[in-house]
Amino acid sequence: MLHGIDVSNWQGTVDWSDHADAGVSFGFAKATEGGHWTDKYFPRNWQGMRESWLVCGAYHFARPKGDPHEHARHFLSTIRSAGGLRRGDLVALDLERNDGLPPERVARYARRWCRHIERQAGVRPFVYTFEAFARAGNCAGLSEYPLWIAAPHRPRGEPVVPTPWRDWTIHQYSHSPLDRNIFHGSREDLTKLGFHPR
Repeated sequence: MLHGIDVSNWQGTVDWSDHADAGVSFGFAKATEGGHWTDKYFPRNWQGMRESWLVCGAYHFARPKGDPHEHARHFLSTIRSAGGLRRGDLVALDLERNDGLPPERVARYARRWCRHIERQAGVRPFVYTFEAFARAGNCAGLSEYPLWIAAPHRPRGEPVVPTPWRDWTIHQYSHSPLDRNIFHGSREDLTKLGFHPR
């Protein structure tokens, strides 16, 4: 079992070496939101994870009203600017807002975003979401993507898995004072789900 954290601009400067010394093995940092916003801390976080020998993850916060292809291009461009993807790096779509759209529109946005990332970067994104959001139909057609489930009210490693998934891959089990996650498997298992140069 591996321990991980996820961060965004809300955390400010993160001491990645300190987290690594405390047993953290992987991290996700927010890179982008929508088609134009970039997390100003992302380059520093990306480098900090890399220097601390963590499995590096980047995530995009979905805004389903926008163009998923434009948003995916913005996300990949932001990662490139911060040093790019290396073997084993992870990417994820943070899917937790519907922006007032019906579930089928939200799910269609997510599928198109994920497929664009797969085609252009050759890596399958994780989908981060929570049970009620998925059960409402916002994640239809995403079962082929690994589930990163937010379930802080559930015991660690025992989240409820919503449809369309049959199992979870990462469980975010705590939000306080930091978002904490676990992955059931080895570092090798986790990096197999990441980027592999063609």
